[in-house]
Amino acid sequence: MLPKVINIAQHAADIILNHYGSIDFQQKKDHSPVTKADLEANHYIVQQLQQQFTYPILSEEAPVPYKIRQTWQTLWLVDPLDGTKDFLTQTGDFTVNIALIHQGRPYLGVVVCPVSGVIYSAQKGHGAFKQGERIMNESFRMGKNIIGVDSRHFSTPATKGFFQKNHIEHIEHYGSSLKMCKVAEGVADIYPRLNGTMEWDTGASDIILTEAGCALHHHKTRQPLTYNRPDLLNPHFIAYRRNLIWS
Repeated sequence: MLPKVINIAQHAADIILNHYGSIDFQQKKDHSPVTKADLEANHYIVQQLQQQFTYPILSEEAPVPYKIRQTWQTLWLVDPLDGTKDFLTQTGDFTVNIALIHQGRPYLGVVVCPVSGVIYSAQKGHGAFKQGERIMNESFRMGKNIIGVDSRHFSTPATKGFFQKNHIEHIEHYGSSLKMCKVAEGVADIYPRLNGTMEWDTGASDIILTEAGCALHHHKTRQPLTYNRPDLLNPHFIAYRRNLIWS
């Protein structure tokens, strides 16, 4: 199953690159931008998932009411273009995210960066991979050497306060789900997200983090996130390597 999903994500990345440099976009009801690249990539991903698998699909570009999906035990969770602002500003930090959710938790995830061609993938119990090579965050950076990750476009005072409280001085900035992938591969140690994200923003990278020996936990309860909730808005969370203590 995983190779098929990787292939779908790669082809969607090619579709997105065909539009890279374009400023043709519209605003959705929540005032976030949506581009032709989003819509065409979404159409392709949905079409391929429907042809090759039987599970229902929940996509950023095609939300499904909870009264319909509340009985779904297994579903695809899709963000065809995560990091639209990075796409529009041409930073290169945008991704294709596809996750398979089973009983409220990610079972499989693929993240592809169209510009670099880098592929992150994971399946429950089988490890996490970057370009087909196993990744594991076993860093033991301590004190002032800890590397934090923050959003390039969506940082908040609360996030900056978290870094100060935990004495984290070295901060790198990335876009999209690459922030979580950087923690998974050991380039960084911790990523606090203390403002709004949606389930499709985190599903794929959640399983990649978990299989790489890291965690993505609710900021307050320190429990794993669950998926296919009535409200698709994620709670605030922290993605971090498991041997790191934070407050």
